[in-house]
Amino acid sequence: MHKRDFLRTTSAIAGGTLLSRYAKADSPEPAPHDTNWAGNLRYHADRVFAPHSVEEVQEIVKQSASLRALGSRHSFNTIADSTASQISLVHLDSIELDEKAHTVTVGAGVRYGTLAPVIDAKGYAVHNLASLPHITVAGAIATATHGSGVHNGNLATAVRGLEIVTANGEILHLAPDQEQFHGAVVGLGSVGIGTKVTLAVQPRFDMTQVVYRNLSMDQLEHNLEAIMASGYSVSFFTNWQNNNINQVWIKSRVANEEKSAIAPDFYGAKPATRNMHPIEANSAENCTEQMGVAGPWYERMPHFKMNFTPSNGAELQTEYFVPRNRGYEAIRAVETLKDKITPHLFITELRTIAADDLWMSMAYKRDSLAIHFTWKPETPAVMALLPLIEEKLAPFDARPHWAKLFTVPTATLKARYPKHDDFVALLKKYDPKGKFHNEFVNHNLLGA
Repeated sequence: MHKRDFLRTTSAIAGGTLLSRYAKADSPEPAPHDTNWAGNLRYHADRVFAPHSVEEVQEIVKQSASLRALGSRHSFNTIADSTASQISLVHLDSIELDEKAHTVTVGAGVRYGTLAPVIDAKGYAVHNLASLPHITVAGAIATATHGSGVHNGNLATAVRGLEIVTANGEILHLAPDQEQFHGAVVGLGSVGIGTKVTLAVQPRFDMTQVVYRNLSMDQLEHNLEAIMASGYSVSFFTNWQNNNINQVWIKSRVANEEKSAIAPDFYGAKPATRNMHPIEANSAENCTEQMGVAGPWYERMPHFKMNFTPSNGAELQTEYFVPRNRGYEAIRAVETLKDKITPHLFITELRTIAADDLWMSMAYKRDSLAIHFTWKPETPAVMALLPLIEEKLAPFDARPHWAKLFTVPTATLKARYPKHDDFVALLKKYDPKGKFHNEFVNHNLLGA
């Protein structure tokens, strides 16, 4: 049998027993839920609870001494790990649209790829999506996951309400008019177990996607902002060689499913003549439609289709956020390491994120350029490279993505988040005994 086969009782919580759980058993091979999505991390929890209701979540929290929430497992570090118990909210899959309030409230197990077609059919959309739709709403907002666009905040900026089960098993509701809301949204799984999220919605829209190839990095010195503002959402892809941005993906809002006119020249770059994958050697079969063909917002904003393996599969990821007004300098700083980086790299993506007021967001109070590395699954080599990249980005006070690989020291992280101490105080208020802490939290936030 697998190490943690799925066992579920047929009765509700009674007499202190739990409705559903994964139980540990002997096996030389990990079950699918033993590892994160990319397979670079094996979780250490003895049990993974899988409740079917908020009431069951409350009981699990009350009975657990140590607990971490587990989402779609798309984190590349130990942020969701536990040496005791994890809780999967996969069965909390409700979707409730409030057309009068222009909001949608989703259970913590709902993924964006499930949510999007439901609200689109009712005439609504969310403001942005990440590069892949497979991630859960609750997990994405807890780590400030993002898409791109000079005017688009990360996915957590759409939150208009939270339902959280705190360490004592009580339900906490938070709204934007409460100061602690701004600390709890990007809660890093440490304020409590999120059970519902309310998001702002807007009227649905169509989009097109056009890809240009081979943009000289020289163009970024004076035109970075203009190029990044050339669409609703814009991404660059580079392998850092030859002073070149390999691909520019421009996603634009359009009316009436019109096809975008494709200019023959874009700052010296030329339009692709076929659908592209960010890693040019890969088939574009799993990528969303390009070539200026219009389609629903949720089939253009992500780079990858819901029914296909996102990105490259077996990989590692790292990402750093720098002030956008110093983006060109930061790009050139990283480029000096190109011959060390490229042998271990699948591709780098550059995106923009608008500033927000969420305490632990990487874009807190500053418009940002995100420099993202999709690495080959070569952990020792990658981990040896990260301090070199972080040193190059230190003058820009780079903030690493909370759910990806980094080696930035705890004291440095603290200095780069003005509300760090307020966030730690929030954790102590709702979780005074550290029930939701783990090694990642203790090391990176608390310095323990």
